Amino acid sequence: MPNQFLNPEVIASTLLGVLEREVVLPPLMWRMAGADFRGARGDTVTVRVPAYLEAREYEMRNNRAQPIVIDDIEETGVDVALDRMLYSAVALTDEQLTLDIASFGEQVLGPQARAVVRHMEQTVADVIEDAPVAWTVSEADPFLAAAQARAALNKASVPTGGRVLLLGADVETAFLASPLLVRADTSGSDSALRDAEVGRIAGMQTYVSQFIDPETAYAFHSSAFALANVAPIVPDGASFGASQTYSGYAVRWLRDYDALYLRDRSVVSTFIGCSSVNDGRDDQEGENVRAVKLTGIQAGT
Repeated sequence: MPNQFLNPEVIASTLLGVLEREVVLPPLMWRMAGADFRGARGDTVTVRVPAYLEAREYEMRNNRAQPIVIDDIEETGVDVALDRMLYSAVALTDEQLTLDIASFGEQVLGPQARAVVRHMEQTVADVIEDAPVAWTVSEADPFLAAAQARAALNKASVPTGGRVLLLGADVETAFLASPLLVRADTSGSDSALRDAEVGRIAGMQTYVSQFIDPETAYAFHSSAFALANVAPIVPDGASFGASQTYSGYAVRWLRDYDALYLRDRSVVSTFIGCSSVNDGRDDQEGENVRAVKLTGIQAGT
């Protein structure tokens, strides 16, 4: 029986479904649309962070001998470069297509999607771990560490909505071993974001990632890191392909035939860029005040 292959749109949708089940870190970031990068110099967009001002007081019924203070508005610019093209390319011979491939989605597209996902996750994890965070908490007790991280974000006037707590594998173990942890109901969904969800700790939705240092954790607001993810266009010369965006993910899939070698080629690709939002001022200038690094957390404390 000849192999039956899905049309490109269905294949692309299948790929996006795999991404949704695998991706954890990108949905926690501040996402940027692909349209922002069209015509951008050097594939870089400068995100303007609103200026931070403090109100002043002027004494009531004074003699008007002194003028009011005029403050300067200084916006912070954060550069986000769409600087990485992630891809997975495989070649399939006539023999493999005829005799070995029973399910293109499971045997070919699935492994390709997971390869791209792993690279995407590691790219974002590297940005998180390399960020010049303004605050570091070193505390053995899991919940005391989370409370101190929350306090640091509060003092930095970081919005409470959109905060997350990201745990390394060993830190997750320390939290799960604590009798104080009340686990959230994560049933009813097959997405990795839900599977990685530990619950709410210190008012922050908590997740675990295998891509950050297992002995560290990070508390941050979604605006602490800016992420761009754009699907390349399907070129006119491609015989078979599609670009689709779903639930914030963007990918392209191409398939063509290399007659010189009697083989098909399947290529999955995407553009990605991620930056730390380092908009700290005064003593924290050039630092990320929207993120806190937690170290030294231990089980049984």
